[in-house]
Amino acid sequence: MRRFRLTLAGLATAVLVAAGCTLPAIAPGTDTGGEAAAPGTAPTWRACPEVAEDLVGRGASDIRYECARIKVPRNWGTGSGAATGPGAGQTFEIALLRARSTKQRDRIGSLVVNPGGPGGSGVDTAVYLSFGPAFGGLPASITDRFDIVGFDPRGVSRSSPVKCIPDADLDASFGYDPDPESQQSFDGFAELSRKIGRGCGDRYGDQLPLYGTEQAARDMDAVRAAVGDDKLTYLGYSYGTLLGATYAQLYPQRVRALVLDGAVDPRQGLVAGSESQAKGFERAFSNFTTWCAANAGRCPIAPDARAAVTSAIDKARVSPVRGDDGREATAGWVFYAIISSLYTESGWQELAGAIDKLEGGDPEDVFRLADAYADRDSDGHYSNMFDANLAVNCADEEEKPSVQRIRQLQSQWRAKYPLFGPALAAGLLSCTEWPGGRDPYPTGRADGAPPILVVGTTGDPATPYEQTGELATMLGVGRVLTWEGEGHTAYPQTSCITEAVDAYLIDLTVPREGLRCPAR
Repeated sequence: MRRFRLTLAGLATAVLVAAGCTLPAIAPGTDTGGEAAAPGTAPTWRACPEVAEDLVGRGASDIRYECARIKVPRNWGTGSGAATGPGAGQTFEIALLRARSTKQRDRIGSLVVNPGGPGGSGVDTAVYLSFGPAFGGLPASITDRFDIVGFDPRGVSRSSPVKCIPDADLDASFGYDPDPESQQSFDGFAELSRKIGRGCGDRYGDQLPLYGTEQAARDMDAVRAAVGDDKLTYLGYSYGTLLGATYAQLYPQRVRALVLDGAVDPRQGLVAGSESQAKGFERAFSNFTTWCAANAGRCPIAPDARAAVTSAIDKARVSPVRGDDGREATAGWVFYAIISSLYTESGWQELAGAIDKLEGGDPEDVFRLADAYADRDSDGHYSNMFDANLAVNCADEEEKPSVQRIRQLQSQWRAKYPLFGPALAAGLLSCTEWPGGRDPYPTGRADGAPPILVVGTTGDPATPYEQTGELATMLGVGRVLTWEGEGHTAYPQTSCITEAVDAYLIDLTVPREGLRCPAR
């Protein structure tokens, strides 16, 4: 989907901030803490032994994990009175995980985290972030002062999950040609989107709009209350910046500190947001090809990586290589391996190696990269990440471009962004063909809130850097922090970024205006 994820065959795809990592966390569907606490009541925290078992030997023995569940209204209404209509009087369950260091001192409160998506699990992310710097997690300066609290937003993973897309349709979506150029291929693309939409509409009906961002932001205030904090301290990545920005508009007086990393411009419409992302991925891919040409010893598809990748996709269209599990490495699977690798600079060498092996008849690294991105396991089963992604994004969207306009944009964007433009254009079909009403989030100022830190990465493909200043300006209290690096999101990638964010979270010290941190 636009803003945070690329779409293909009407399906929004995803990468968590821990892209490509296998998170030793609670399995989806696991009971996270007994009976859920009723709305407005304190939850009962219980040990999470399955998390502790998975963490043995991973350097997290000084972290204690506890889980709980709370109930929230399915329909919060507008905040000015009792909700009416779909979901009124009913509840969703929200799963929480709290990671608390045994070395904690001078505790400030809880740091609530969201990894983005929409569709990413905050429970998994809290576990991952608790691993510490050796594993890309949070520094001890943060875990020593805060509980790290993750929650799965409504509809995601363990929180009353949305599940309405069969595995076979997900396979078809990921495997579909990323640029369905012929009319027959485009029509098939559109029909797959309609099929997915019909299935979800048949299952959830008029309650689909209840999975939107504003409802989830109101849930986040229930999470704040459940952990006992008077004001919210929050770290949101990618789509999590939109969730945090919405919270700040709804509850400006309840904000202590918000870090919004990988900023989304909430005022961009569906078409403008998708084109922005096409431009961002094209720029990131160009940066990869430049690196490849300059590092031939590490890049087996040098000197012309663009030609090698384009050739691999073209060959996959006519004679895809069959993998060990029987799947064919079609153009779609190759395309998603590319997307997966562009989220981090460390993925560039993996991409070059996967394309080189594919040329030699071995597609396994292509499937490994694409499956990690798709959250597809070795048995061919998917999490509900993409069901939730569509439910949230399409509930949020007012704009519904016609199929005819999408077809025109596909041609226009192919000329401007040859590798990524057609896929982003065709992906607009996802919400055009989505059933149900819409519940757009607010796009205004957060008057009354303290300064909010908005972090952007100059080489970010998924949430292009240009959106950073736009979000800060919209909120009216945003302060921009820039990382001159590659990949999606910045904290805690370098000492400069880490020091600035830590000082803000701990002491509420806002970085100086215009601070830019070098890549190394």
